[in-house]
Amino acid sequence: MPLMRFDLIEGRSDAELKTLLDAAHEAMLEAFQVPPGDRYQIVTEHKPSRMIVEDTGLDIPRTRDVVVVQMITRPRGREKKELFYRLLTEKLEAACGIAPADVMVSTVENTDEDWSFGHGRAQFLTGEL
Repeated sequence: MPLMRFDLIEGRSDAELKTLLDAAHEAMLEAFQVPPGDRYQIVTEHKPSRMIVEDTGLDIPRTRDVVVVQMITRPRGREKKELFYRLLTEKLEAACGIAPADVMVSTVENTDEDWSFGHGRAQFLTGEL
């Protein structure tokens, strides 16, 4: 169920994007055991000059393959998040050839009252989910 936002440098084909999103979805399913049909992914592509991801303090090299993932989710706990970070980089490297150094993730947690999946209702609070 997490909402995943992907910021990337433009230039990937539709097939490459599908492979990337499928790999990320697999990592999310494995780490968080959410229903397979819960898939919320948004891709935003940027011109190279509009996306700067530098990390001089950690000396992490980046290439134009860099992927920044923002995951908005209910609380998941440290172990599950760390598992997700590892699985995500492994799956993106295996499926897309994206180096682990090119994957940055930020998790934003919220609560059940912060979600409405439609119809103007908070489904976690109403008992629909």
